[in-house]
Parts: sequence; C-alpha cells; structure tokens
Amino acid sequence: MNLNQTFSITFWLNKAKTNKHGLTPIWLRITINSKRAECSVQKFVHAKHWDMEHNRVRTTCSDATSINDYLDLVRSEVLRHYNILLTTQDVVTADDVKNSYKGIKETKKTFFQLFDQYLQRLVDRKEINDLSEGRYKRFQVLLNKCKGFVKYKFRKADVILDEVKMNFIVEFEHYMRRTDKMGHNTAMKYAKDLKQIMKYGVMLEYIPSNPFDLFQCTYKKAKREFLNQEELDALYRKEFVIKRLAEVRDCYLFSCYTGYAYSDAAALGPDDVTLGIDGEKWIIRNRKKTDTTENVPLLPIPQEIIARYKNHPYCKAHNKLLPMNSNQRYNAYLKEVAALCGIRKNLTTHTARHTFATTVLLVNDVPMETAMELLGHTDIRTTQIYGKIVQKKISNDMKKLKDRLAGNTTLRKNVGGNVFK
Repeated sequence: MNLNQTFSITFWLNKAKTNKHGLTPIWLRITINSKRAECSVQKFVHAKHWDMEHNRVRTTCSDATSINDYLDLVRSEVLRHYNILLTTQDVVTADDVKNSYKGIKETKKTFFQLFDQYLQRLVDRKEINDLSEGRYKRFQVLLNKCKGFVKYKFRKADVILDEVKMNFIVEFEHYMRRTDKMGHNTAMKYAKDLKQIMKYGVMLEYIPSNPFDLFQCTYKKAKREFLNQEELDALYRKEFVIKRLAEVRDCYLFSCYTGYAYSDAAALGPDDVTLGIDGEKWIIRNRKKTDTTENVPLLPIPQEIIARYKNHPYCKAHNKLLPMNSNQRYNAYLKEVAALCGIRKNLTTHTARHTFATTVLLVNDVPMETAMELLGHTDIRTTQIYGKIVQKKISNDMKKLKDRLAGNTTLRKNVGGNVFK
C-alpha cells in the first residue's frame, strides 16, 4: 500500500461526443499519480448547463438535481472501490479503480506472456541486424528452461506476474545447476537475461518494480584453456583418414589463426576476404557478439585452409568459406580430433579463440593494442586477461627450466654453481 500516491475524482464534458440533439456526455476521470483513467457515466447535458469549476450541472437545467445526485453516488462508489483496492494491492492504478468500479475483472499478465512479448522484441531487433542469431537462440533456450522450472515449482504451465518474487530467480539458479549440471557462470548469464525480461515488464507497466533487482549476478574467474605451439603443430601435421575429422581440424585451426568465434567463422563467405591496405588478403567483417569490426590479416595457414575448401560442395551450395557443422557436432568431433592428436586438453570453439589471443599473438610479442583490434574487443581490459595468462605461463615455464638446470650438476659446475641460486 502506497500512502504517498495522489488520488482525485472529477467529472467533465466530452464535447467530442456531443450527439445530434446537442447533448454532451458527462465523463468520469480518475487520476492517480498524474495518470488518468476515464469512462462515461451515461448522463447527458447541454454544455451551457455545465459548471466546469464545480463539476456540477447548473440549476438552470431541469434535471440538475437528479444528475448531480447521481454524480455524488458515482463519486462515493469510486472512492469505495479505491479504498478496497488499497487494502488488497501494493500499488493501485487509475485503471484498477475504473475497472473495479465498472465491474471489469482485469486479466493479469502472466510470466510467459511477458516472455513471448520480449522474444518478439528480439525478433524485431534481429530483422534490422541489431541482434545476432546466437543471442536470440540463447533466449529461446532460456524460455525452455523457464518452462521446465515453472512446471517443477508451481505445478502448472504458467504463473501470474504478481506471483513472481525474488525466490523465483534464486530457486531457478539452483534448478539450472542441479538439473542441467550447469556451471556457475553460465547459470549467472541466464539469470542476468531473466532480470532483463522482468525489467521489460516494468517498462510495459505490467509490474510496478523488478522483483529480481536485488539478485546479484556474480562470476567466478574462468580458466581460459588454450593450445601451445607444439600442440598447434601436432594438429596441423596430423593426417586424418576420416573426412569429417579432417574438416573439423581445419575449421578449428582456422579459428586458432584468425581468432574468429564459431558463429562468426561459420558465417564467413568469399566476399568477406578482401585486399587490405598492405595489398595482402584480409577478412573484414563485423563480430556478431559485440557488433564490432574485426579486421584480420590472413596468415599462411588460414589461407591454405580457405583454398582447400574453395570447391567443397557445402561451401559452394551455401556460399561459405568453411564446411562448418552445427556447434554441438563440431565440439563433439573436436574431442575425437584431440584424442587422435594426443592432446589432453578439452578442445572447444572457445579454446581456438583463446589460442589465437595467447599462443599466436601475445606469445609472439604482438602489442596488446594490436591484439585488442584483431580480437574485436571493445575494452582493452578484456585483452589484458590474456596477457596475464601468458605472463603466468612464461613464469611457470621458467621455473621448470630453472629447476631442470639447477639439477644439472655438470652445468652448475661449469658456471660456478651461482646462476640459478
């Protein structure tokens, strides 16, 4: 119950609806916090008989007494409904009072009605290239997860928005981690999207405030796995008998030497390869995730891979540079590739981009600012994360080297035994 809201009841003549007999309908206006709701009271009067200052019919009208008595009755009824609503709702709107007075039972918006409206908004953004397909699919996945959760928690297919409280998102996060075996950071990303949907509900005035506002989306420091140069070389040299594995290896290597994420690499076509300012071949294309341009000069290995698939049936049919499978199949095949190459790391679409940032760029002394541009980062702090990873790896490698050399008694004797102390 909001004790600070303003409330008023007035009557006015709706002259736009004056009938052919010159009679104008009297309308009721309910105002709460400067927002209005209006409706006719089904009484008519000539405009000359209306007292605008007092919202009454002048005594010059023969029906003045009966109409004014009726207006008093309407006023008292509206006030009665307003007071009842104050005891049952946290927030009362002018439309709430009008509907209650008229006996109209308002249909409350549900959680999935709001979700569907938000998805339609995303479709509109996607059509004007303001949203990537991957981002849209992420919300579709979230929708399915929410349907499973609502059925589990509420034992029904949908829930009124008013019933969605803070415990909804708290329990939803636990539900995803328990049911889907989801990692902490992934669950938090979905929770963040869910908060955005409820914020949209506030914008549409379906709910007075976002019940998830106080939920903190925290993130744990993720381990960014990448391949070293020896592992990259092993991948490149490996000869595969199975065609699909050879194709997946090549697509993965392409990302390792260009930094393109799966969705961006899969979308590349021949027209994206152009001559740069140096006369060499470059790929110039917007990155879907951040809508930033990634201008990447093509190193020899990705050029070799592009040439290999120039006449591939899939590439020719779909006007693509690479024969890339669905993300799910791609990651599954990468596990086979890693096993056959003796690589014990978990190869995914993400590790290729991490490899480009670390092993290909920063380990080879490419400046941080250049790496930022090549990776399409909007904030150099994101790129600096890779720099710290490289420094830590160099430090660990040097410690191992120091230990090996310190254990070499012959070398220690030759240099006086003082170098590694």
